[in-house]
Amino acid sequence: MSRNAVPESSSPVLVGRSAELRALAAAVTRPPAVVLLEGEAGIGKTRLLTELLRLPEVAARRPLVGYCQPMREPFPYGVVLEALREAGAQLATAELSPVTGVLRPYLPELAAFLPEPPEAADSRSERHRMFRAVRELLEVLGPAVLVVEDLHWSDDGSRQLLRFLTADLPPGLSLLLTYRREELPGGITLGRAFRPAPGTSSEVIELTPFDAEGVRRLTTAILGESEVSPDFAALLHERTAGIPFVVEETLRTLRGAEGAVYSDGATAKRLLDNAEVPALLREAMLERLSGLPIPARRLAHAAAVLGMPASREMLAEVAGLLPGRADEALTRLLDTQVLRESGHCRYGFRHTLAQQAVYRTLAGPDRQLLHQRAAKALATAEPPPLVRLAEHSRRGGDQAGWLRHGEAAADRAAEVGDPSTATGLLKELLTDGVLADADVDRLAVKLSRVAVLGVAQQHQVIEVLEGLLTDHRLAEGSRGQVRLNLGLLLIRQEGGQESGRTEIETAIHELGERDPLALRGMSALAQPFIGTTPVAEHLRWMSKVDGLIADVTDPAVLLTLIASNGPSRLHIGDPGAWELLARLPAHTEARAEQQQLARAHCNIGDACAWTGHLRRAESQLRTGIRLAHECGASYLVSIASATRMHLNWLTGDWDSVSDRARRLAEEYRELRPVADELSLVLGSLAVAKGEWDRAARYFADSGIGRAENAVTPVALAAHGGMIRTLLAKEDVAGAAAAADDGLRLLRRKGVWSWAGELVPPAVIAYCEAGRIDAADALLGEFAAAIDGLDTPMADAALAEARGVVEARRGDQARAVEFLTEARAGYAALPAPYYAALVGVRLLELSPAPDGELAALAEEFTALGATRDAARCRHLLRVSGVVAPSRRGRRGYGNELSPRERDVARLVAGGSTNREIAEVLFLSRRTVEQHVANVLRKLDLHSRADLRNSEFVG
Repeated sequence: MSRNAVPESSSPVLVGRSAELRALAAAVTRPPAVVLLEGEAGIGKTRLLTELLRLPEVAARRPLVGYCQPMREPFPYGVVLEALREAGAQLATAELSPVTGVLRPYLPELAAFLPEPPEAADSRSERHRMFRAVRELLEVLGPAVLVVEDLHWSDDGSRQLLRFLTADLPPGLSLLLTYRREELPGGITLGRAFRPAPGTSSEVIELTPFDAEGVRRLTTAILGESEVSPDFAALLHERTAGIPFVVEETLRTLRGAEGAVYSDGATAKRLLDNAEVPALLREAMLERLSGLPIPARRLAHAAAVLGMPASREMLAEVAGLLPGRADEALTRLLDTQVLRESGHCRYGFRHTLAQQAVYRTLAGPDRQLLHQRAAKALATAEPPPLVRLAEHSRRGGDQAGWLRHGEAAADRAAEVGDPSTATGLLKELLTDGVLADADVDRLAVKLSRVAVLGVAQQHQVIEVLEGLLTDHRLAEGSRGQVRLNLGLLLIRQEGGQESGRTEIETAIHELGERDPLALRGMSALAQPFIGTTPVAEHLRWMSKVDGLIADVTDPAVLLTLIASNGPSRLHIGDPGAWELLARLPAHTEARAEQQQLARAHCNIGDACAWTGHLRRAESQLRTGIRLAHECGASYLVSIASATRMHLNWLTGDWDSVSDRARRLAEEYRELRPVADELSLVLGSLAVAKGEWDRAARYFADSGIGRAENAVTPVALAAHGGMIRTLLAKEDVAGAAAAADDGLRLLRRKGVWSWAGELVPPAVIAYCEAGRIDAADALLGEFAAAIDGLDTPMADAALAEARGVVEARRGDQARAVEFLTEARAGYAALPAPYYAALVGVRLLELSPAPDGELAALAEEFTALGATRDAARCRHLLRVSGVVAPSRRGRRGYGNELSPRERDVARLVAGGSTNREIAEVLFLSRRTVEQHVANVLRKLDLHSRADLRNSEFVG
């Protein structure tokens, strides 16, 4: 390069993000819309957002911006309310309904424009009122763009409010969320998988690091150079990983004494060669701070310790500067762009990386002193920022303050339904704090209680609780309670079910059988769905609980027992279970009772899904999930979400189930009961699509090989799915062996109400293998076991299995009779896929007009059962009939046809042409033609390119 350059704060023009900016602008100007902007720290999300909001077409839509903070207080909905604070002028002439008055206490800036608050209601109604009020304000504000920055730091309440809005966005609203995926809870934007409502457009835009050419163009723009050496750009890219912010900060380290940058000189190369990215960033900040006056450096250190934007008064107090000198120092920091104004009269670093870099330059004693000052300054705030006070007290060496504020913050978080924050705080206090015996006792009980309600840090919490049980400081009176909750946590973990039962039994002994907590332990042991413990053992505990329920007067304890025992009896098909469940209240006020009521509905939904009361299951799950959200019981939400995926599979609601189940499985991968059921759903879908290898992998992950610690109904259904997979691959011997394995588990457990998805494929496998006597014996055993039970799914399965056996014997009339009964039974549940499978078997026995087979082909196609639809069309071709298309024939041009999409999906999954031909009942030549068309239309060169692409079919 021919000259030196003085760097600007950043590129004067947007570099390398034009396409993303156009995509964002197009998305937010087509309301209602949900737009997700994701990228790692320093990637340029805020810069892109700034440019977006400057566009005339976007600025005209009234941007509303809220910022999430890293050390947030447990204040639900805070980020959305912050975005609304400046909207007063637009509300002056608006006609608002009375419900918006609930926002007056939260938005004093808007109080003059809002009606008087309505009468107070219960917590559930109050929350719903607030959500409705926020939605109404957003609708009244007209065309608007609601921006939530740094969603990964948001509280659970704000995520719930945002989910509520996405379910029914105001017509003129676009919702734009920015976040770092790697810091999202579970990697999911709003806490769990979600889909925008019909009619709402959605867009996900991911910002990725620049390549070497992108770094060169960014460097050129920052330095104002006409040409930047490609070698220098490549070296800069290597040292910064292409992260724009780090590139900008690195260029500052190459500044000479007069402020010029020698980007092609020996100094630049030496600095770049001798520094890694984290060290490089620290050096960049040190270089910038070293030329500043001492007061400015002290103020920058104070900002780094505070960790989030603060007022000049707060910065001055923490830095120990008089107001006049603090103002001069702040002005200097703003001029040199070490700090920036973030929000009204609040100042902080423009990026977390910069704050961390400055923080790490502080010596230990200096950091400690600044944290002490920060805690003192924040202590006068109203309401007190408890999480921040706890952290500053901890880092400042104030053990008493850390305990006081940390415990108060955990209590507050638990109270407002944020168990993950409460769990983290209590765990840190117990592991890192210097505590008295009474403190250990109290905090251990609190941690064990709150951890059972959440899903965060489960493994770490288990380790802490296990250690506490050997700690002499834990009082005997608390030991049983901690052990009980430890047991409840363990039975959720992979490999922890048996040890969890042992801990619960020990806890019951320690507590005494009539202790309310011991009753909860008994009801947990009565639940039959974990492991291979015979149902007789569960019945023993159920009977104990039944005998004690009549004496229980505490409403929360009574709800706990009913929430466990009632669904447990539903699981085993006990018709009397509904009488017990009728005692559940419609609603309750106390949080502990709300949690148990939510658990009851979720448990009932689960039991109904497994026994075949599918419509009841949907209703119960809907109520349970709503209640669980309202009381902050995130573990219940996770369990119920998996059950809902299973229910969607059974009822034929397969639209995007694969994607949602995969996302949930990733979010809850450490919770085996959840992950196992999701794997079962994914495996079942894979069978229907003809993806044999993928199906086998999913079924193996569903607990087949670890029966002792599996969710038993999931494992039994997975055995059934594995049998269907092997039969489809014409591995009859393997299918019969899999049937033996599944039935061995079923007989050991003894809960035949769960056999609906196992017995029919097992009978088919036995008949195909010539083991008709084994099939007969199984039918007799199955019929006797479910006689008199309330098990609609098992009833339909028994009829199907009987029809299969009669068909094998050659008694067509009886076979048709039983299969007709089975088809009607499945349809009534409703389980349309199983009903359609029986329908095909009926047509094979008793031919009907070809239109019926064509209708089944269309039904399978609508469900997404590619393999079964192809089989029906094959049968039609064999009979000389061409299946009509519901959509009619049309030219697809460069779009993939439905058949090509099926082929592409199977190729992407690793299937060979021969395997694809078998799945889709096509000739290998036809498959070869389809593959060639797919590659041409997708502009790919090989099957490997398709497997490595993002094609999902």
